[in-house]
Amino acid sequence: MVAMLDKPGLLLTFLLALIIFATGGLQFLALIFAFLIFALLATRFGYYEKKEMGIYEHDRSWENVLSNGLVPTIVSVVGFFLGFGPLPYICSVAAVTADKFASELGVLGGDPISLDGFKKVKPGTSGAVSPTGTIMSLVGAAGIGVISIFLFGITPTVALMIAFAGFAGSFADTLFGVLEEKGFGTKGTTNLLCSVTGAVLGFLIR
Repeated sequence: MVAMLDKPGLLLTFLLALIIFATGGLQFLALIFAFLIFALLATRFGYYEKKEMGIYEHDRSWENVLSNGLVPTIVSVVGFFLGFGPLPYICSVAAVTADKFASELGVLGGDPISLDGFKKVKPGTSGAVSPTGTIMSLVGAAGIGVISIFLFGITPTVALMIAFAGFAGSFADTLFGVLEEKGFGTKGTTNLLCSVTGAVLGFLIR
């Protein structure tokens, strides 16, 4: 992911990482870097197929970094001052990871169905789902849950709940993607709402 960023995006990445490390510590930083690695692998996977479809995104800027990293960073800072624990942060990261897997890997699994009218649409259309994208979304969120077992010492049951919270965040992204296709909001705003949904659900996990 870092190798795919332009200079403003790279600078913002390091700034957010520094804030996360200062307020959440090494575990928080390691988790967001796990997302970055997952994002890079998901983006690069199926490179030729995506390029042929005209949907491969290589260069990312600060807008992409902000839409994926702003909410986890805010949750890390607020958690530092209020002491509510790591679960909202973990779930926000799980949500953006789930969305990244759904969008980058789901496009390789056949024609998606738009939630607006339930018609087949071209891969890469916001507000659409596919069986492959749905499965990959859950896989991405589950990956963050598994890593969190080792980083934060949570139980497998909590990790499973994190996976579902991340998946729910990704589905929220899809729902708001319907509005995006109608001209309301952007990919950045849907990503923000995705991570907010994950963070809110993280407060409900006990």
